Amino acid sequence: MTTSWALSRSLERIGQLCRDVLDDRELRRGVLAELGRMVPFSTYAWPLTDPETATGISPMATIPCPEHLPELIRLKYLTPDCRWTALMGQPRPATTLLMATGGRPARSPVWNGLLIRYGVTDVLSAVFADKHGCWGWLDLWRSGKEGIFSELETDYLAAAAPLVAAGLRRSRAAQCRRDAEGSGPAWLAVRKPLPPQAVLTLDEGLSVVGQTASAGDWLGLLQRGPHPYEGIPAEVLNVAAQLLAREAGVDARPAMSRLPVGRGAWALLRSTRMDSGRKGSTPPLAVTIQECPAADRLEVFARCFALTPQQHRLLGLAATGLSTAELAAALGIRPYTVQDQFKAVFAACGVRSRSALLGLALGA
Repeated sequence: MTTSWALSRSLERIGQLCRDVLDDRELRRGVLAELGRMVPFSTYAWPLTDPETATGISPMATIPCPEHLPELIRLKYLTPDCRWTALMGQPRPATTLLMATGGRPARSPVWNGLLIRYGVTDVLSAVFADKHGCWGWLDLWRSGKEGIFSELETDYLAAAAPLVAAGLRRSRAAQCRRDAEGSGPAWLAVRKPLPPQAVLTLDEGLSVVGQTASAGDWLGLLQRGPHPYEGIPAEVLNVAAQLLAREAGVDARPAMSRLPVGRGAWALLRSTRMDSGRKGSTPPLAVTIQECPAADRLEVFARCFALTPQQHRLLGLAATGLSTAELAAALGIRPYTVQDQFKAVFAACGVRSRSALLGLALGA
């Protein structure tokens, strides 16, 4: 049996990882390895999230049912028990399937509808969030004779959650810096323009039933899914599933996500319900993919670098090209206060000028 001392030492190692590692995949691999030594599990799913909408992006996973990926995502988003958004702001940001359902897992749509077929006995879930947003969530699964997760194991993951949230936020900020460092003139000369806006249509089971001509170019920029869904990135399924969750009253956040797609470029994904024009038929879901507007990039950037609302507003106005005097008038403060606020933003973001700040925030 794992001792409290061993768990405490493990939390110290996780904290060190989250301070030292600035690549989100390397960080997640390291944390998973440490978790596995203390809390054995057979399979897992760990996506990052849009910090504002908590919609999944950039997943890492080894799941028991890759052939049912759309159904797994759909049911996960429609399941209130253990949902990551329900754990946000809770004193213990982790729980298990059996704890959340009062020992009646059949109450859970994702377990009753799919996981029971794969012998899953329990799921340990955690959310990684802080006052700046939601940065990801994790499901650990046990199957067969592996048994169920204990209170001690749940408390351990809950204690690790704020450490991991801070590490994930720092890794997202570091990604902004890496993108900015590669945005010089020579780099810009070889950067290809992003494709025009694309639209995919999906049915209620999240199967793609149609797409516009530019969709293939966009899908090639997103992360490939597992076999047999290599051509359908999980980001598309996640944003559509979030729309279903909104419609079902499970979660009220927007069905939207913003994510980097390489070379300083970002994509905006949004899901809406189409109008079929036919009475009695269920309109399909539409997922649009387009280049992320500056205002949306700045929203995510401000959260990654832990800017205050006032600093975020200052950054947004500066991106429009206003002078110091114009910024002061717009914010109702004195020009020297604008300069002081810029100094604080420069310090938070590790830059020394407004041009460097905007290059960091907006890429090329």
